[in-house]
Amino acid sequence: MTTLLIADGETLQRLAVRMVLERQPGLTVVGETGNGAEAVRMASALQPDIVLMDVHMPGMDGTEATRRILDSGSRSQVLVLTTFDLEERVYKALRAGARGFLLKDARPEELIAAVHAVARGDAVIAPSLTRKLLDTFAHRLRSPVPDQDHDDSSRLRRLTRREREVLARVASGRSNGEIAEDLHLAVTTVKSYISSILAKTGARTRVQAVAFAYEAGLVRPVSHM
Repeated sequence: MTTLLIADGETLQRLAVRMVLERQPGLTVVGETGNGAEAVRMASALQPDIVLMDVHMPGMDGTEATRRILDSGSRSQVLVLTTFDLEERVYKALRAGARGFLLKDARPEELIAAVHAVARGDAVIAPSLTRKLLDTFAHRLRSPVPDQDHDDSSRLRRLTRREREVLARVASGRSNGEIAEDLHLAVTTVKSYISSILAKTGARTRVQAVAFAYEAGLVRPVSHM
């Protein structure tokens, strides 16, 4: 059974999402709230498998709520819900460790598929959109902070040559299958490399690993050169 917490500032949206999810076998909604601070408290108390997080909520927004939930060491995964495509709050939530994001106008079957994907530990972001996200907000990366630059370089040196090759391709928006074909590897081997990359860089998710690749200078954004 996969347990879910719905955090959304719109009452009707919470009701609609709950109705869709509770019709599915194996899914159960353990709580709901329209407030970010309450979402943090409920996530701590209920320890749901997944928090469906609206980035726009009164008081503490979903971005800050996501950061606090994940920084607390919670077992919960966060799936961001937003009305807008590629806004900065979504980017910040993904950088904080959210598993992915879904637009609120997604079809019911897309919502269900996204929840199941997150429950399996997968990211719910198309590879091409990963690249678009990082290119869109590339001006936020590579800030001249000496301590950060030193830390990025140290983490980058932990990666083997092959791991750097895999990470560079992940950051370019290529899927596991495409990376496997590029490097003449099995898809399962690519997945193993990505798991090792996450562990060595301290990234929680594939998206965080991509952000690290940009920040460490392993790859360069194409839209903000």
